[in-house]
Amino acid sequence: MLEGKNGIIFGVANKRSIAWASAQALTEAGGRLAFTYQNERLRENVESLTSEMPDPLLTQCDVTKPEEVADTFARFQEKHGRLDFLVHSLAFAPREALEGEYLDTSREAFLTALDISAYSLAVLARAAAPLMTEGGSIVSMTYYGAEKVVPNYNVMGVAKDALEASTRYLASDLGKHNIRVNTISAGPISTLAARGVGNLSTMLKHHADRAPLRRNVEAREVGNVALFLCGPLSSGITGEVIHVDCGYNIMAF
Repeated sequence: MLEGKNGIIFGVANKRSIAWASAQALTEAGGRLAFTYQNERLRENVESLTSEMPDPLLTQCDVTKPEEVADTFARFQEKHGRLDFLVHSLAFAPREALEGEYLDTSREAFLTALDISAYSLAVLARAAAPLMTEGGSIVSMTYYGAEKVVPNYNVMGVAKDALEASTRYLASDLGKHNIRVNTISAGPISTLAARGVGNLSTMLKHHADRAPLRRNVEAREVGNVALFLCGPLSSGITGEVIHVDCGYNIMAF
């Protein structure tokens, strides 16, 4: 499906991350991938995971640093030339902002969450677009806490709502270049990031009890939808929030 296509993945943390599940699906479909890591401390994890992939490009990229974003895409262009798809799986809020009440969110925590979790999508799309000379696909990861109140999700829910709105505006801006922008709303998964949200085990049980499929979604199921959105079978889809949550979002009670 993706033979001869080149992509870049932002947000691989470890083998349990949604970004890694997406990378596996994309690679198995023939995609050639590049990966970023935020800092040297995380480089070893990404190197270890990608060691058996065919010549992956690894580059440091803190999305809050314009020079690292520019260097990442310059190195990608030098190695691959054309960019066909990008997966944005980045989100962060200070731990204290995921405790207590949203009412008490500090300005610093709010700006940090919005910058890394939402504005970075626009930053990366702006850098990616000139390399998507034959069109392309940009996929990000959101969560139901953008639509409904989820205990302890707090400022991250606001950031994910901004991410979903950014998806629509970017889809409108980039459609004329045949670049599609979509986001996946995954159900709760026990990733490193999710464990920063209080009462994750309770959330997982509640979700499994009430979702129509009576279970939690698996990271690879999300990765498979990322593959679909990055490939030609989704050529008519843009600006969408696609739920991959075993149907949980359709339930009122």
